[in-house]
Amino acid sequence: MFMGSGSMNPVRVAVVIPTLNAGEQWLDWIAGMRMQNRQPDEVLVVDSSSDDDTVDIARREGYRIHTISRADFNHGRTRQMAVELLDGIDIAVFLTQDAILVDESSLGNLVSSFENSKVGTAYGRQLPRRQAGLFEVHARLFNYPDVSHLKTMDDVPELGLKTAYTSNSYAAYRLSALKEVGGFPDNVIVSEDMHVAARMLLAGWAVHYNAAATVEHSHSYTMRQEFQRYFDVGVFLSRNAWIPQRFGYPGGEGKRFFASEFRYVGIRGICRMPLSVIRSGLKYFGYCLGRNEQRLPVSLKRKISMQKAFW
Repeated sequence: MFMGSGSMNPVRVAVVIPTLNAGEQWLDWIAGMRMQNRQPDEVLVVDSSSDDDTVDIARREGYRIHTISRADFNHGRTRQMAVELLDGIDIAVFLTQDAILVDESSLGNLVSSFENSKVGTAYGRQLPRRQAGLFEVHARLFNYPDVSHLKTMDDVPELGLKTAYTSNSYAAYRLSALKEVGGFPDNVIVSEDMHVAARMLLAGWAVHYNAAATVEHSHSYTMRQEFQRYFDVGVFLSRNAWIPQRFGYPGGEGKRFFASEFRYVGIRGICRMPLSVIRSGLKYFGYCLGRNEQRLPVSLKRKISMQKAFW
């Protein structure tokens, strides 16, 4: 266990998890947390007024509970509120309720990223679910390789926007660095994690991708859901234009992803290659609509967005 900067005291770690009707998978999440060699000093559950037994189960585990209304949830604002509830914590680890720790050293490995004093935020490797389909598996292999990488502004010419990529499905923050850059944004549709990572990079901090810190987490999105998700990404980049202006637009990375998926699907299921083309086209169309969302009526944006409460 490493020590805090300028201190002989062990680093204190909190796990923060937003929940809403976590269901049966909640027990798997808790089992993954129980088996960690490095236990957190606190687990804070921010629950959006679940009407199942999510809170009762969390309370039995000894987790700290903070309840908010569903209407008040926002990806950035809610996480910042959670950070402000923590006391005496050095590192805050964020997980989602469907991200299951699969290795007993996972949490300790992620926290170890901060032994490097330059690291402001770190994120772990997301592995596909056991029942994941072809497209779902490829997305995880492409975005979460098996090699760790320390990213700084020096990587922008090569990585572009990917330099600021991270994921709050499993990410950790040095709270002093988070405070230095102003915390999580107050009101973003998605990608509050990229917003913070970009500001940290510009402030001289590093982002560490830790491939040894693993969770099982993936989604089987329908084509409609993929369209909605990329619409929201387009909205985020349109409303936070300083990010692509400083790090580049996602066009090149999108082309690389499509080429990689097309090859991956072609080897394993050639009959699904046309579906890959259609899916990619819908993603691009959704993204372009999102980039031009200011021209659309709010009623339409609410219909085609995955984050309907944002509107």
